[in-house]
Amino acid sequence: MTGKSKQSDMTRVDLLAHYERIIEISQQLNATFDHMALLRQIVSAATELTRCEAASIMLLDSATGELRFAMSNNLNPHEMEELIVPLEGSIAGWIVTHGEPRVIQDVSQEPGHFQGVDDTVEFQTRNLLGVPMRAHTKVIGVLQAVNKHNGEAFSEDDVNTLTTLASQAAIAIENARLFQQSDFIAEMVHELRTPLAALKASTTLLLRPDLPEGRRGDIISTMQGETERLIRLTTEFLDLARLESGRTKLELAPFDLHKLVIECIEVVEQQASEKGVTIYADDNDFTLRGDRGKIKQVLLNFLTNAIKYNRENGDINITARLNEEQVPPMIQLSIADSGYGVSKEHQKHMFQKFFRVPDTAGFTQGTGLGLAITKHIIEAHEGQIWMESEEGVGSTFHVTLPPAP
Repeated sequence: MTGKSKQSDMTRVDLLAHYERIIEISQQLNATFDHMALLRQIVSAATELTRCEAASIMLLDSATGELRFAMSNNLNPHEMEELIVPLEGSIAGWIVTHGEPRVIQDVSQEPGHFQGVDDTVEFQTRNLLGVPMRAHTKVIGVLQAVNKHNGEAFSEDDVNTLTTLASQAAIAIENARLFQQSDFIAEMVHELRTPLAALKASTTLLLRPDLPEGRRGDIISTMQGETERLIRLTTEFLDLARLESGRTKLELAPFDLHKLVIECIEVVEQQASEKGVTIYADDNDFTLRGDRGKIKQVLLNFLTNAIKYNRENGDINITARLNEEQVPPMIQLSIADSGYGVSKEHQKHMFQKFFRVPDTAGFTQGTGLGLAITKHIIEAHEGQIWMESEEGVGSTFHVTLPPAP
C-alpha cells in the first residue's frame, strides 16, 4: 500500500469518527430540555467539532427583528446583554437574511464584519464561519465558529459539520421552547385552579339569601386574599416565563450593596416586628455591577422567607464578603435565619418551580416560584446560589455576584 492510500484510509477513519461524534452530540441535544444547558452544549460542540477558539449562538428576536447573543464561550452574560447585532451591515445578518453559510478567512478584509463585538470584549477575530440555524422552514438564528486553531483556514468539511450541527441544534432549541411552554402552562393552570375554586365557592355562598350577616365579612376577606394570591401568581408566572425564555434584559450598573441591604430591611421591618424577628446586617460594603432592581427582588424574597419560616422572636443575619476561592473573585452574600430548617431531602428541590416544603405548605400561602425566579436572576448575573440548612437550627442562603470593575 502506498503512502498516499494509507493517508486516505486514515482520513476516512477520522471522518467516520467525526460523524459518529456529531450523531452522539445530536442525541444529547435532543434529550435536553433545559434551555440554557442546551445552548451551552451547542456552543461547546461547535468549538470541539470545528477545532476553533470560540463559538456563539445568536438568536433572532421575532418582536424586534434583531439578532441577540444567546450563548457564547468568549462572552460573559453581561457582555451578551449589551450586544445587539444588526441584520443590515453584519455577516450574521447576511446569513439570516440569505439562509446560507458564510466563511470569512480574513475579517480585516471584510467590510461586512460587525466590529462591535470585538471592541466590546477585546477579542481579536481573525477568521470565522457562520451558518444559519434552521428549524423546519424558518431561520431562527446563527451558529458561529471563530478563529480556527493554529491559524488554519475553515474547510468545506467544517462548513458541512457546522451546518449539520446547526440544523440539529435549531430543532432541539424549538423542542425545548415548546416543552418548557407546555410544561409551564400545565403547571400554571394547576396552580390557578385553587384560588379560582375558592373564589367560585365564595361567590356561591354570598348569593345565598340565608347567609348570616356576620359570615359575609369573612367571605369577602377570603375573596380579597385569593384575589391577591392570583395577582401574585400571575405576576410571578410572567417574571419566570421572561427569565426562562431569555427575554428579560438586565439593566447593569454599579451600585452600593450595603445601601441596598439597609433599604430592603426597612421594607420588611414591619413584617419582622410583628413576629418579634430581629434582623442584623454587617458593615461590610462592596460595589456590585448588576441590575439593582432584580437584586433587590432577590433580597426581599430571601428576607420575607426568612421571616415567615422563622421562630417567634428569632433573628436573621446578613453578611457579605469577598469570595476569593471563585475565579474571578465574587462577592458572597449570605442570609441566615434561626428557623426550623429544611430536611436534606427537601433541600434538593428548593429551587424547583412550585416546590413548597410539605410541612409548611399549610402554614403559608406562597406561590412556590420565588426561589426559582431568584435562581434565574442570580445565574443571569453569572453568579451562583445555594443553601445550607439543619433541621431545628435554621437555614442559610448564599449567592455570589460580580463586583464592579
